[in-house]
Amino acid sequence: MKPLLLALSIATLVAACATTTSPTGRTQRVGAVSQEQLNQLGAQAFTQAKAQNRQSTDARQSGYVRCVVNAITRELPSGWQAQWETALFADASPNAFALPGGKVGVNTGIFTVAKTQDQLAAVIAHEIGHVVSRHHDERVTRQMGAQAGLGIVGAIVGSAYGQGAANATSQLGGAAVQAAFLLPNNRTQETEADVVGQQLMASAGFDPQQAVNLWENMIAASSSRAPQFLSTHPDPRARIAELRGRAGALAPTYQRARASGRTPNCG
Repeated sequence: MKPLLLALSIATLVAACATTTSPTGRTQRVGAVSQEQLNQLGAQAFTQAKAQNRQSTDARQSGYVRCVVNAITRELPSGWQAQWETALFADASPNAFALPGGKVGVNTGIFTVAKTQDQLAAVIAHEIGHVVSRHHDERVTRQMGAQAGLGIVGAIVGSAYGQGAANATSQLGGAAVQAAFLLPNNRTQETEADVVGQQLMASAGFDPQQAVNLWENMIAASSSRAPQFLSTHPDPRARIAELRGRAGALAPTYQRARASGRTPNCG
């Protein structure tokens, strides 16, 4: 009886989900959980990350990251402009993440590839782009519809840590669900976060061309294994070409932002 009730509950929940349009015009299915619940789960995952990973004691670097985050989040729509919390983790891997509820985590290893404030802005804006594009909501909704026993918190944490999604999903539902629902969706979401993030950084007064330089640095820093940031995109060189094309189109946005006084000085 309990499995039947669980299946019926989830079927009812998924049936109640909404269809919406992403910032790039893509149709999304969302709403398996409320935004308030997503924010709570994001806060829970962030607390877990801080408990399990050592945080940097470098006040200058922490302030640098916070300055970039603040400059970007000021450009968000009003519903997303709550105070964003940041954490800088003492971790050599070049990675970062953002979560619902206004949470941003950055590894100190990101500074080996994000060599300027504009390049760091490209990283952070990309991650915040995932949040404002409701990618976590979309991922949870897809997973809940895919398998009755799939854990919501695992989905949130998987979204935050990229490659860790495979481990969480294997524990909670198996590789078949991960292959069918997570990895293809990740590639779509990565591209969308590139688009939204590059627009955000240009509006905040960061040079959108530096997104190209960032990804070139990421590829140059990788040897036999691509860094985590590149793991979900099928063709990094194609990604760079797309970023370069958008950078030219966003030049007027960047110039208007600078002319209006949005001139971040974080580094």
